[in-house]
Amino acid sequence: MLLEEYPAFEESFCKKSFHALRINQKKAGEEFLKRTPFSLSCVPWADGGYYYGEEDFPGKHPYHEAGVYYIQEPSAMAPAEYLEAKPGERILDLCAAPGGKSTQIADKMQGKGVLVCNEIHPARAKILSENIERMGICNAIVTNETPKRLMEAFPEYFDRILVDAPCSGEGMFRKNEAAGEEWSLENVALCAARQDEILGYAARMLRPGGRLLYSTCTFAPEENEGSVSRFLARFPEFQICKVKKEDGMTGGYRRAVLDAAEQIEDTIRLFPHKLGGEGHYLAVLQKEGKPYRFSKYREERGILKKDLKEWLRFSHENLKKELDGTFLNFGEQLYLSPGEVPSFRGLKTLRPGLHLGTNKKNRFEPSHALALALEPDEVCRSFDFPSDGSQIRQYLEGQTLMAGNEKGWYLITTDGYSIGWGKCSDGRMKNHYPKGLRKKLQ
Repeated sequence: MLLEEYPAFEESFCKKSFHALRINQKKAGEEFLKRTPFSLSCVPWADGGYYYGEEDFPGKHPYHEAGVYYIQEPSAMAPAEYLEAKPGERILDLCAAPGGKSTQIADKMQGKGVLVCNEIHPARAKILSENIERMGICNAIVTNETPKRLMEAFPEYFDRILVDAPCSGEGMFRKNEAAGEEWSLENVALCAARQDEILGYAARMLRPGGRLLYSTCTFAPEENEGSVSRFLARFPEFQICKVKKEDGMTGGYRRAVLDAAEQIEDTIRLFPHKLGGEGHYLAVLQKEGKPYRFSKYREERGILKKDLKEWLRFSHENLKKELDGTFLNFGEQLYLSPGEVPSFRGLKTLRPGLHLGTNKKNRFEPSHALALALEPDEVCRSFDFPSDGSQIRQYLEGQTLMAGNEKGWYLITTDGYSIGWGKCSDGRMKNHYPKGLRKKLQ
């Protein structure tokens, strides 16, 4: 397949992997770039994507806990870019853990529309939910379901679907030696069969005129050009979209599989010897037909305002903005789902929107997720700990600090980026950073 390029491809595995992060554009932008503590250079194919230097440790900086950026392999940023998500759409990330692509899609949606992030494995779904929370995303619903169950609930519902399919992981061999140790021809065949099944369910969930983005992190033709060709043979209402390739990207290989689909060259391969990233593959697929909306989906009706006394009291005393959406109770927990959200009753749902907090007897306790979703100018009281000072590290360790004057809830920030809650009384800031997240940083 690579022919004369193979020696360069083989040599690339002796070189170091590239490291990158993607800025959370809901929270940061040009001001972050002006004061960044890291050595950054642009990832060409990803808006907000930046390589960082080997001397940098962004995972151990307070900005990471504040959700200012997401550490992500650079090639893995390509699929969500080519999905071309837009505000107000209904979008599904079908195999979403750990959340890099979901959070990237959310950036494009700008808080408008409905983003469903699904992961079939419970432990990975929990990590996905935590990353959605850390990035302060308000319009995401996290589910832990099979593709079949989602398809039965949402036929032809979504405007765009990302299928970053489980694969044999050949593209990660340089970055992750364990991936190479687990590889086998049998696993390639197993993954290809699983991909066929997942794509079939995705096809039925996409509305006419919608876009389906298929991606893997493997080189295996059976899972790349092969999976796309088999899919198009089963679903002729789809076609491959011709999209612009960035420098270093190559087209799919017609000679890679038998009965290759027409326009298979318009799919995209990312090779580590051609660009600054690991091995990936993606195909942009369009479903024929004119877009239209179904009215048959039952929507969540939510809670009436008269039944939100504790929340309304907290909001009046602590927030400067009114939050819009559909309020939902899950036991004592209060969530805010995006408007016109479909009913997820009967589906395993970890996060039906933004977690606002807990209804306790005669009071409301705000959630960590709410803190991360708010900006300092949206709350009545905030207190900032500089990211290069000792106090922010003490806060992240769970210590009580001497800070604040006025009694009440404070949004704690670091260099202006929200990072958690504190509650002040007599000049002492009681720490409400979640115990499960507390850690020592550099």
